[in-house]
Amino acid sequence: MSPGFRLFLPFITLLLLSTTLSATKPPPLAVATSTTGSLPRFREAPAFRNGIECPKAVWSPLDRRAHNPSIIHIAMTLDTTYLRGSVAGVLSVLQHASCPENIVFHFLASHRRAELRRTILTTFPYLNFHLYHFDTNLVKGKISSSIRRALDQPLNYARIYLADLLPSGVRRIIYFDSDLIVVDDVAKLWQIDLGSHVLGAPEYCHANFTNYFTDKFWSGPFFSQTFQGRVPCYFNTGVMVIDVWKWREGKYTEKLESWMRIQKRHRIYELGSLPPFLLVFAGDVRGVEHRWNQHGLGGDNLEGLCRDLHPGPVSLLHWSGKGKPWLRLDSKRPCPLDSLWAPYDLFRHEPLFSDS
Repeated sequence: MSPGFRLFLPFITLLLLSTTLSATKPPPLAVATSTTGSLPRFREAPAFRNGIECPKAVWSPLDRRAHNPSIIHIAMTLDTTYLRGSVAGVLSVLQHASCPENIVFHFLASHRRAELRRTILTTFPYLNFHLYHFDTNLVKGKISSSIRRALDQPLNYARIYLADLLPSGVRRIIYFDSDLIVVDDVAKLWQIDLGSHVLGAPEYCHANFTNYFTDKFWSGPFFSQTFQGRVPCYFNTGVMVIDVWKWREGKYTEKLESWMRIQKRHRIYELGSLPPFLLVFAGDVRGVEHRWNQHGLGGDNLEGLCRDLHPGPVSLLHWSGKGKPWLRLDSKRPCPLDSLWAPYDLFRHEPLFSDS
């Protein structure tokens, strides 16, 4: 366990023992979706270095040699709306990693890539990262409106195209959403055995799976037979371990796109980019400990009510849902668990008073 996490653990314990969460509705929060204007400014993160026990590992996009398990590959998206969350997520991974210099970040962005690159370079000068262009035309005409506008943004679908964007030398990738923090050594997640599976993620088999699709899906024999021979369970696509080579071999991008086209014609779900993953993978996922996705901390997709943690240990906290911690903190009306995100926030607030 890293020294930083040992200091942080008592705070988590105290918060969980002393706080009773109320399901009060936070005030409406404005979400900036503009692609113009200046990007947020961040403080420079400290340099995180490997310990003497870490294996020497060097990687470049041109390296097509055999998979090196000492190098951890993590993919995230970058955009103006969630940049503050992405930066906090990166910092949390590095702070708790046993070998931070062996982590390579793969960022996907559709707009303002030069500015986003400068932001990452100035915030994390020592970070090993690569930035890829996600062409939004890939999903143009395939996205159906969902229950929340934020779920319809093209970059939400970039995870479907990871295998097409990453260099051929990357065999395995961890995909992280931009509204989470890691409070454990990410190497533990990286080392899970996928076996014959393409994808690994925490599964939630107690969830009512029928709720993720419309009545039209379940009433027709063509759609309802989709899960025949499988025992489907809900999983959250914000935390996934993916075998990129098996993904390419199985042409899973095409399978996901096929369901998106069916959705356009028949309207069989309401939740953006999640249902296609359930349709393709549910019942064929390598289960991961629930500690690696304590999700739903942003509340539901419509109101964003405050939520408590699920029972059990915590390695990753995920503010999936409408409410984002940085917006609630800025509004001075945070949910209790938002205080666990705040220590990773590198956002440079404007001073209240100017010298001039």
